[in-house]
Amino acid sequence: MRGELETYRKKRRFEATPEPKGLKGRKGRGAPLRYLIQRHAATRLHYDFRIEFDGVLKSWAVTKAPSRDPAVKRLAVEVEDHPLDYGDFEGTIPSGNYGAGTVQMWDAGTWSPQAPETLEADFAKGSLKMWLDGERLKGGWALVRLKSDRGKPSKRNNWLLIKEKDEQAVPGEGDANMEIDASVTTGRSLAEIADGAKQWTSSKPVARKGPAKPKARAAVTAKARKPHAFVPLQMCKPVDYPPGGPGWVHEIKFDGYRMQVATGGARATVRTRKGLDWSAKFPELAEDAARWPDAVIDGELCALDSDHRPDFSALQTAISDEKTASLVYFAFDLLFEGPEDLRDLPLSHRKARLQAWIDRIPKAARQRIRYVDHFGSTGQAVLQSACRMDLEGVISKKLDASYREGRSSSWVKSKCRGGDEVVIGGWTAEGNRFRSLIVGVRERNGLRHLGRVGTGYSAAVLKTLEPALKAVAADESPFIGKEAPKRRAGPHTVHWVKPVLVAEIEHGGYTDSGTLRQAAFKGLRQDKPAAEVTEQPQAPAKPKASEKKASIRVPGAATTKGRLVVDGVTISSPDKVLWPSFDGRPAITKADLARYYESAADRILPYVADRPVSIVRAPDGIEGQRFFQRHAMPGSNPRLKLIDVKERKPYVGVEDVGGLVAIGQAGGLELHPWGCRPGDPDTPEQVTFDLDPDEGLDFDDVIAGAKVVKAKLETLGLTPFVKTTGGKGLHVVVPIRSDGRSRVEWDQCKAFAKAVSEDTRRDDPDRFTTTLAKKARGGKIFIDYLRNGRMATAVAPWSPRARPGAGIAFPLSWGQVRKGLDPRVFTLHDAAALLKKPDPWTDFRKAEASLRPLLKTLGVD
Repeated sequence: MRGELETYRKKRRFEATPEPKGLKGRKGRGAPLRYLIQRHAATRLHYDFRIEFDGVLKSWAVTKAPSRDPAVKRLAVEVEDHPLDYGDFEGTIPSGNYGAGTVQMWDAGTWSPQAPETLEADFAKGSLKMWLDGERLKGGWALVRLKSDRGKPSKRNNWLLIKEKDEQAVPGEGDANMEIDASVTTGRSLAEIADGAKQWTSSKPVARKGPAKPKARAAVTAKARKPHAFVPLQMCKPVDYPPGGPGWVHEIKFDGYRMQVATGGARATVRTRKGLDWSAKFPELAEDAARWPDAVIDGELCALDSDHRPDFSALQTAISDEKTASLVYFAFDLLFEGPEDLRDLPLSHRKARLQAWIDRIPKAARQRIRYVDHFGSTGQAVLQSACRMDLEGVISKKLDASYREGRSSSWVKSKCRGGDEVVIGGWTAEGNRFRSLIVGVRERNGLRHLGRVGTGYSAAVLKTLEPALKAVAADESPFIGKEAPKRRAGPHTVHWVKPVLVAEIEHGGYTDSGTLRQAAFKGLRQDKPAAEVTEQPQAPAKPKASEKKASIRVPGAATTKGRLVVDGVTISSPDKVLWPSFDGRPAITKADLARYYESAADRILPYVADRPVSIVRAPDGIEGQRFFQRHAMPGSNPRLKLIDVKERKPYVGVEDVGGLVAIGQAGGLELHPWGCRPGDPDTPEQVTFDLDPDEGLDFDDVIAGAKVVKAKLETLGLTPFVKTTGGKGLHVVVPIRSDGRSRVEWDQCKAFAKAVSEDTRRDDPDRFTTTLAKKARGGKIFIDYLRNGRMATAVAPWSPRARPGAGIAFPLSWGQVRKGLDPRVFTLHDAAALLKKPDPWTDFRKAEASLRPLLKTLGVD
């Protein structure tokens, strides 16, 4: 699989083509490998698939756009190696040159082999499996070389490019990606690149001699003089749970206002689902949209909370306060592009056209629009993930369906909590204090009562709600039927209103009597008339426990392209369980671990950063395989660093929050750093005494032993600190000076620890032992001083442990080390509360002392 560029250079006249001549590249150890696809309009339109290996881009010409449908296999013809800087080329190869035509950067990102240890052998036998992390293609993919009838490799080196079945697969997508005509780097279509529009990114521009240009759709390039008229919307039918089977995809259900945006003639109109022009309510969105290409887009306008999740109440407040600049428009369908009506196209093609259309929007006008991708996992799995993320639910759509006005069985919705709209018929108060809304749905002669909505009323909400209610006050009840509420005497005063206000609510289902359970107010809906609220709110979706979990995200916010993102690190399979539920407490997922590393970074990094770290990894959770990782592996996350320890392979290290999160992404559950000075593996900066009790001893015995060791160290003028180990023992740790004349060698550090341990054992031989063998402990506490040699490690403060219960190696104050202390209370479940408390190790480094004089005192110098 050795890369060479001789064939590439022989085929090209570099004085006549903008393509780079290129040299074999060299990258630093651990740097990610590049992956890209260039859409090439040559004699025939094809897609050049390239992956970096051995300093070149290994390349295949793929007949059609790669499909995320595992059933679709693309023919990929192996071609000559290309230089690495060809991966930056976008432009036109002039006619008369090899490969003449237009080149568009269709996808770009990184790749890693699924089996790095057998990469060259796999390539040689024609079976290469890889992970892609691009803008458009992600997850597992395979290249499989075809064989001739005689069982030997074909002279043409034909391969098949195949999507593997995983969370990024989209069964039924077929050829939809052929509709995507936009560069991931410049947003240009093939026609715009051929015309020389905007800035070239090729290595050297040359005079073009009129190469064959790809034909752009005339309908798309035509410019409208004004925005298109309102297009009636397709609506969703409620279902108890998402549909399964092939041909369905699932989108996040956004909690906002359904809006249709029409652009044309450098103007834009923002309309509600009933066609009302609300452009003036959202001036920033309308101003941005005026710079978008001519189109009609269907989407949802949302406000996002601090966790980047849609918040309907925040949307109401933004509209009320006329502060709408931060609202985000989530686009999920493209109905017209220019004057071309796309509604008869399958959803898969419309979504591909939408993605390309958004990519062509100038960056300055793209900050308020997000593309809504879809998920090919089972609908129930996507719904479960949405509910865990506190999202509203999912919309399930048929990939092959056209866009049709009104409610259709090709679009269905299922929710995490019951929701939808209700009509307000009254409200209650206690004195001057608002208490609840009385709600129902419309029938022919009035409202059918559904109960009361008693929560969800902040001061900001009431500021808008109470004036709206008083403005439509009525003397009589609008409710009908036997279940209609009465104005009875009691502590709460009932006020009736005209049935014209619509409220958005969520609830937990219905009581036996048919009233709403646990109903909460989310906001008033100004975009829907009360006359249309004739169906009772949808109940929560029914769970299916047998479905596996899926990984989803809110587009453009805390996640990207189907995966969770924490501090810039993409978390694949964020819902994978690492610690199963234990002792009545819920399971802990990879997403939970990544967020913990992010939140606890300020506490962890002082003891881990810029030091060699041994990592206990359990990619499939604590019930799966576990192993220590010390050295970097091929394809390691670029947020990890390499630390040179001289005679051995470089160790893995971290230097910032992203590095910790990258460890979590790799299933790293425990952190065991060297006790050295940051950036200097040859200099110790702490001494660790590990108190490991024999079977039969309880934790109170360990506490008593730790206090003995503490007293011993204090008599030597040292300041000891203490932490739990996440297990049954304690660590007593002493910070030492590591600069100038105070610096000691590893052998001296270990000798000091041994001398103190032996002295402690001699003083109390019935309590302590320094013998490693289990049989010699005999109901004693083993003082392990061996953690102080070069390459020895100890679990870091705040590190999780790969054990049931998800314990943490927790730093303690000596005041906490008293009889009755239970180390099992310090777990990942309790991390948020623990991190809010003062750090008992804040002064750890300030307490450094020199070991030099003590070495002489103990006779180990």
